Amino acid sequence: MPAPHPASAAQHHPPFWHHLKRDVFFWLLLLVCGAFSIVSPQRVADYPSLVDWHTIAALAGLLILTKAVESSGMLQLLGVRLVDAVSSERVLALSLVGASAALSTLLTNDVALFVIVPLTVGLRQVAKLPVTRLVIFEALAVNAGSALTPIGNPQNLFLWHQSGLSFGAFVWQMAPMVALLTVLLLVATWLAFPSHEIHLHAETGDVEVHKRLLLPALALYVPFLVLTDLGYPLAALAGLVVLYLIGARYVLARVDWGLLLVFVLMFIDLRLVAQLGVVRQTLDALALANPMHLYWAGIGVSQVISNVPAAILLAEYSHDWPLIAFAVSVGGFGTLIGSLANLIALRMAGDRRAWLAFHAYSIPFLVVAAGAVYAWLTWLR
Repeated sequence: MPAPHPASAAQHHPPFWHHLKRDVFFWLLLLVCGAFSIVSPQRVADYPSLVDWHTIAALAGLLILTKAVESSGMLQLLGVRLVDAVSSERVLALSLVGASAALSTLLTNDVALFVIVPLTVGLRQVAKLPVTRLVIFEALAVNAGSALTPIGNPQNLFLWHQSGLSFGAFVWQMAPMVALLTVLLLVATWLAFPSHEIHLHAETGDVEVHKRLLLPALALYVPFLVLTDLGYPLAALAGLVVLYLIGARYVLARVDWGLLLVFVLMFIDLRLVAQLGVVRQTLDALALANPMHLYWAGIGVSQVISNVPAAILLAEYSHDWPLIAFAVSVGGFGTLIGSLANLIALRMAGDRRAWLAFHAYSIPFLVVAAGAVYAWLTWLR
């Protein structure tokens, strides 16, 4: 492990709770959790079992490795090279959106964001660019691209196991809808970003890359992902924490641990909501045997409890897994909690106003995407 880089270690970095104090979404989740605790205090002891600790451990490890790569200066260098290679904001946006969608098909939507978003945020140091808007469209892109494969996102993995189809058959089933969503996304990207030429900041000079920080982080990515995939994310995370405590403690200090607290609260709140009698009564009354009722229910429920628990919940009412997959994939757009990838992207953007801007783009895109996929399904059936 590398020794701390003096310049990096000397920079003041506020503790994660400094940002949590101003995080409206965190306080909203905490308020909801508190309300559930008051109404049903006997359930509090069950809260830890509602949290997917494997997901939390995987996110924590990725946060550590991504922060190490970012601290090495490599992302800033890649940002300079990328801006040098493209001709306009529009071309840059299309490139980043396309890369996000493509990476999410195999690396999963979360991992794709951990690769693309820090690179995008680093562009602030290179040129004057609409970084927050770029991150928003990257979040939309991974929601669309990850729908293609069984390993692109958690809900697909669950539905793939339910379906019993081969990997290729699942992809073939999802490909038309993903193609439709991708076309809509590229059109939206074209319209949202102007063809303005990009100008580098005058003070931008040579970027120094600290290989003693970069190379170990890159070398640890694959072992960490393999161990996580094999079901040992907690052990993999423990190993990372020990290594960075010994060799580069300041990397751990810079990690957004608040994101993990937000995710813990989301797991608790959303699963408690999904278990409410009124939620199940509403689904019972929706006549989900009707395919189009199932489609719109999947989109609507995703907006309230996120698309992963929505897929699990709807699978109890229907075995039409392709339609559930279509519905919850589209349901990842719209509200912030429609997909956990949305939350990851916006937290990494580091812009407090990003939440409002996200909905200004995501909700209209949900309306268009839901209508387009509905029209395709109507024609198909």
